[in-house]
Amino acid sequence: MASIDAVLLDIEGTLSSQSYVSKTLFPFSRARLPGYVAAHADDPAVRQILADTAALAEHGEDPVAALIRWIDEDRKAAPLKAIQGRIWDEGYATGALHGQIFPDSLAALRRWQAEGMPRHIFSSGSARAQIQFYRNCQEGDLSKLFDGHFDLTVGPKVEPASYIAIADKLAVPPARLRFFSDNPRELVAAEAAGVQVIQVIREDTAPDPRFVQVYSFDEAPVWKD
Repeated sequence: MASIDAVLLDIEGTLSSQSYVSKTLFPFSRARLPGYVAAHADDPAVRQILADTAALAEHGEDPVAALIRWIDEDRKAAPLKAIQGRIWDEGYATGALHGQIFPDSLAALRRWQAEGMPRHIFSSGSARAQIQFYRNCQEGDLSKLFDGHFDLTVGPKVEPASYIAIADKLAVPPARLRFFSDNPRELVAAEAAGVQVIQVIREDTAPDPRFVQVYSFDEAPVWKD
């Protein structure tokens, strides 16, 4: 593949385990969401999240009920990701939660950092949640391994315009950006934007023959001119 100026990385199922997110982080936020909202009812940020939820929810649906339903549906909704990030903050602070990363992902990030390759995340989780996730890994604070974070505020991960917007923000031509993800829908969108793409095969990920694939970041060298 051609040389690049930066890498863009998915989290769930790519850098870190999809099962950890679905079986640990999501249940944690679901169980605590009603109590968190009640305890922070006067917080302007929480009130805004509830208002944004009401605008997206079914007519007349209680916002808390909608948020819980979205967790069960794995809905990629910005208000849900915002409230989840706040709930997870409390879990990290008490030690009830930790971030998680595959060993080969960690080795690659350290290698790319040493080589001067910029490293950015694009995840449906809020930028705040992304930072906290990697700041609280059992391996230590890994947040400094990343140069930037993008979330749904830049656009959906399945829309080419989101990747064009990211490339613009990075001042990098799309063709000089490489996106790693396990999700074919995201890879299709990124490729349509002119971004180089690689599918990362983890856990139960189904290989898609349309894309170059790696089973470990040890197989994914990157380089600049």
